[in-house]
This record gives sequence, structure tokens and C-alpha cells, in this order.
Amino acid sequence: MAAGSLLALFDDIATLLDDISVMSKIAVKKTAGVLGDDLAVNAEQVGNLRADRELPVVWAVAKGSLLNKLIIVPIVLLASLFMPWLITPVLMLGGTYLCFEGAEKVWHAIAHRNAKDHSQSRALLEDSNVDLLAMEKERVKGAIRTDFILSLEIIVIALSTVQQAPFAKQAVVLSIVALGITFAVYGLVAMIVKIDDLGLYLLKSATTAVKSLGGFLLWLAPVLMKTLTIVGTLAMFLVGGGILTHGVDHYIEFGVALSHLDVFSNAFANGLSQNLFNGLIGVLAGAAVVGVFAAAARFYGKQQQ
Repeated sequence: MAAGSLLALFDDIATLLDDISVMSKIAVKKTAGVLGDDLAVNAEQVGNLRADRELPVVWAVAKGSLLNKLIIVPIVLLASLFMPWLITPVLMLGGTYLCFEGAEKVWHAIAHRNAKDHSQSRALLEDSNVDLLAMEKERVKGAIRTDFILSLEIIVIALSTVQQAPFAKQAVVLSIVALGITFAVYGLVAMIVKIDDLGLYLLKSATTAVKSLGGFLLWLAPVLMKTLTIVGTLAMFLVGGGILTHGVDHYIEFGVALSHLDVFSNAFANGLSQNLFNGLIGVLAGAAVVGVFAAAARFYGKQQQ
């Protein structure tokens, strides 16, 4: 009798773990698009650092990301139980911030085309007394702020896939997703920022083929970081605009869903047009917020004179 009960318990545990595993896979698959954006944004955020500070900074941001998710997961779970109406406006606020951050980057690049490189290495060359620690802390804070918005989006999307499951299963699945995406994203970020170091190491080899690979990696590293800078900024507009279009659909009925514009018969074309539309909304929203802040700064400056 006892053996039968023990086997039944093991069977229940196995079934539970199997359910959680399936739910987790579905949740991760649903968040794949945002995960790609998360990777691009974070790799761009921690780039242009001194070689000896790259991994410590990635680790600092990863710890901040874990703390973000430690805050987000319980809040999202409780909000889904007691204040489900709060999730959409919070997401829209976060989406607006992403659009603002992307627009600010673009505006800074346009308005300061001839500005000097503000990387740690360049700053150290130009001024040996520059406070690199302060620069590093500011970079980490900015990366953690951006991670918070992206993590919130990922967790809410993951929650939508397990909405009908019992609360305990929801909590376990969201915890698995939160931990999994953090280690996956920042593990890849760490690999990306150390590509140039690997290239330098391979150049010391006596084998011609290995040396050629090292030279290729040294060429690839700056190209990849520049590409990620562009992709990371675009990701802010795409993710932020996507959040806003979903939010508008939640509150306003236009007769057509802004987040599902099926204007073509081809699925790929529809997906591309939807991303372009989300990006356009993100650019317009970001530009509007940047304009408001710029006008407020000018007004405040006049008031101070």
C-alpha cells in the first residue's frame, strides 16, 4: 500500500514537471522576438568598455537583471490576480520609455555628429584623470533600467501563455523563464564582448589557419558591436511601438487591430509590415516625448534666467 502511494506520488510529480516543462517551452517560444531585442539592446549597452572591465560590467548588469525579475515576477503574478487592469498601462508606460530612449539616442547621434567618442578607452586616452568608475556605474544603471522594461514585457508575455494554469504552476513557469532568459542573454552578451580578446589570443598561435581566424574575429568584433548598436536602437522602437499598439487595441476599437494588421495574403509580408508599423509608432512616440522634454528644458532654462 505504501509502495503504491509512493509510486503514485512520483507519477504526480513527473506529470507536474512535464506540464511545467511544456509550459516553459511555450512561454520561451512566445517571447523569442523580445529576447532577440533584449540581447541586441544589452550587448549595445555594455559595449565600448576597457577589456578588463567588460565581464565585471556584464556581471553587474546581470545581477541587476536578476533583481529586476525578482521584483517583476511577484508583482506581475499578484497584479494578474488582484489588479489585472494595471498591467496594460504599466506596459504602455514602459513602452513609451523605450521609444524615448531610442529617440534620444538617435537625436544625440544627429545633434552631436562631431562629438568625441565617450567610451572608457577613449576617455582614458584623452584625460588620465577621468572618473571611469562613475562612467561605468552610469552605464550599468542605464542598462538595468532598460532591462527592467524588456524583462517586464517578457514576463507579461510568458504569463499570457499560462493564464489558465493554476497559480502555483504560473509562479514556477515564470521563475524558470526569468532565470533562463537572464543566464541565456547575459551569457551571450559576455561571449560577444570578448570576441576581440579571443581573436588576440588566436593570433599568438603558430598555425596559419588559427591566426587567420584570430584576424577575422578582430575584424568582426567592432563591426558586430556597431551593428548591435543600430539593432539595439531599432529594437527599442520595435518593442516600444509594439507595446503601444497592443495597449491601444486594449482600450480603443478602431474596427481593425493595430497590432495585427493583415494587409497582405503572405504571412511574411504581414509580419514585416507589422514590424515596420510598430517601428513607425515607436519613432513617433519617442520623438514626441523627446520634444516635450526639450521644450520643458528650454522653458525651465528661461525661468531660471
